[in-house]
Amino acid sequence: MTLRAVLFQAFNRNSGILKHQLESARVLYVHQQSRSKGSTQYKFGRPWHVKKVNQSINDENLTTENEEFIKEVIHETYTQHPSPLREEPWQRGEYLKFTRRCGVIGIKLGLVPQWTKTGEKITTTLVQILDNHVIRYTPPEEAAKTAGWHPLWRKFGSVVVGALSSDPRQFKKSYNSLFAEAGVPPKQKLTRFLVTPNAAIQPGTPLTAMHFRVGDYVDVQAKTIDYGFQGVIKRWGMKGMPASHGVTKSHRKMGSSGGGREKAGIWKGKKMPGHMGDRNRITKGIRIWRINTKYNVLYLHGPSVPGSIHTYVRIYDTILPHKRPNPDDHPPMPTWFEEDSEGQCPEEQWDEELFAFTEPSVEYQ
Repeated sequence: MTLRAVLFQAFNRNSGILKHQLESARVLYVHQQSRSKGSTQYKFGRPWHVKKVNQSINDENLTTENEEFIKEVIHETYTQHPSPLREEPWQRGEYLKFTRRCGVIGIKLGLVPQWTKTGEKITTTLVQILDNHVIRYTPPEEAAKTAGWHPLWRKFGSVVVGALSSDPRQFKKSYNSLFAEAGVPPKQKLTRFLVTPNAAIQPGTPLTAMHFRVGDYVDVQAKTIDYGFQGVIKRWGMKGMPASHGVTKSHRKMGSSGGGREKAGIWKGKKMPGHMGDRNRITKGIRIWRINTKYNVLYLHGPSVPGSIHTYVRIYDTILPHKRPNPDDHPPMPTWFEEDSEGQCPEEQWDEELFAFTEPSVEYQ
């Protein structure tokens, strides 16, 4: 008789005893209701997304002539027209009070000081908008199928924006097929923005820093710096325990916790040591002080843009009602096109309150 059969017979023989023990132990189990909504982190990507990187590429036996031929084919495939738009331009919508436009993808470059005309120093964050194109537009009827539980999301369409064109050989065929409608090379970064139907943008349309104006307010979303596992002093700014007078090996601990009567115990959501950073955070109502149209750089107010240097940043019109643009003086709708400007755009655009370095700092009368 095998060991598996012996264990199966012993389990059947003692099943009544096990059932009695489980029933008696059930009263010892106390269920405490959760007091926090928790959070979900996808460390390995969403399972429903198309696989991106091509792991099976092998260029060891590729000759120089074949390499040049492949580059020519890629160049002819994606640059056969001066504009990636294959159809007639879509009709533009009218900007209304509750219009929500598309956003852009930027790369955080660092901090640079600026000065106002009154001499006040301002810290600004540089964000560069590199090679942004509209990849796909989904109307509200189709987007509502995957809009989730929130009823307000069902009235918005979605616009997929890509940044930083790359070699299609680096990606899988299924990922490259996502860009067939737009007629642009595969992008390293994709993101989706919710837009109103009057702000729909045709796939293949380029997006630049001229999508915004100086003086406008935007919301910025990015992933914060990953600090790893940290204590309560660094993570939450707690004071810690005393440095002397009988305190031993508890100088950086949080102190007592869980006291009280009916509220005794550690509640979920209690500030404790744990993983710090690496979370998507939004900073709302950031002012645009300056725009460089040559390199597509935005000068955003303050050092409050989340993330480290070279982090992807999502930028879109602010949702704060007191900082939204007036319908009579609105930004380009649905985005900026070359025919909107009369002549050549200036390389630098400054806010009215910001001191331009091209102007003299001292004037004599």
